[in-house]
Amino acid sequence: MSIETPFAAGTAVVRPEWIDYNGHMNVGYYHVAFDQASEPFFEWLGLTPEFRKRTNCSTFALESHLTFVREIKEGAPLRFEARLLEFDHKRIHFYSEMFHGTEGWLAATFESLGVYVDMSKRRTTTMPPELLQRLEEVYHAHLSLPKPWQVGHVISARSVPRTPAAPPAASN
Repeated sequence: MSIETPFAAGTAVVRPEWIDYNGHMNVGYYHVAFDQASEPFFEWLGLTPEFRKRTNCSTFALESHLTFVREIKEGAPLRFEARLLEFDHKRIHFYSEMFHGTEGWLAATFESLGVYVDMSKRRTTTMPPELLQRLEEVYHAHLSLPKPWQVGHVISARSVPRTPAAPPAASN
């Protein structure tokens, strides 16, 4: 079976309620849009509603990072691509990109780390072998994709290193 590399199935349209006082999509709604677009990706990985019901397990987000590349305005069509970056027996690390749906330019990126949770205990647990096998297959296919610069990016205001300030002179 061929594995889609990257996975591309999520779509959306920027809703009027997502627009802020600057006339573009509010930062909080980027997270909403990426979260909604992640659902088809997670289902494609094997985390379908049926699987979640059968196993009584789900995923919880642990950490996420958004980058804003270009502003999006009301009514804009969106499309998303996702890739699996890493995983272990309890965690899934993935990355998604948001594109303008018809013009094709990159609007934003989303990197996230999720954890597999037993819903009856609300604690992390080990993924079952069939899910780990699927993740292994997708992981190896997605290794062929270049690593985006945004992955693991650290936030900083300093683009040029500064010289530390001299200590104040002692007063007599």
